[in-house]
Amino acid sequence: MAQVNMAELSLPQLEVVKSQLDQEVEFLSTSIAQLKVVQNKYVEAKDCLNVLNKSNEGKELLVPLTSSMYVPGKLSDVNHVLIDVGTGYYVEKSADNARDFFKRKIDFLTKQMEKIQPALQEKHTMKQVVTEVLSQKIQQLAAVGASQAATTKA
Repeated sequence: MAQVNMAELSLPQLEVVKSQLDQEVEFLSTSIAQLKVVQNKYVEAKDCLNVLNKSNEGKELLVPLTSSMYVPGKLSDVNHVLIDVGTGYYVEKSADNARDFFKRKIDFLTKQMEKIQPALQEKHTMKQVVTEVLSQKIQQLAAVGASQAATTKA
């Protein structure tokens, strides 16, 4: 990739570069936020497995049908769970295997976020450089305009 000296770019070119960097920063930030949401769901699911123990077997609980509608139920099997693996597929796993599954997913998502973070940081830095150069060019143009106005009045 060729290096470009930002000071050599015109104002419109700098504005285009800044706009592109804004979009890239927004995309990367959104990606990290989405990964974090999914990761939190896996953490929550893993934490919920702690409720599955022999002392809770047979206890009554509320089973969600929707996010706001529940039916009464009874916890009959504390050793196995059904895990949503995506696109409408569920897999039955033991509680221990489910913990391992969620841990792997959490670790994978953490690694993905760690891969994106340096790129996001680099784009932020580039955006700051472009903004500074843009500001300097605008100040130079204003100074030239002011000196030309003073010269024409004289």
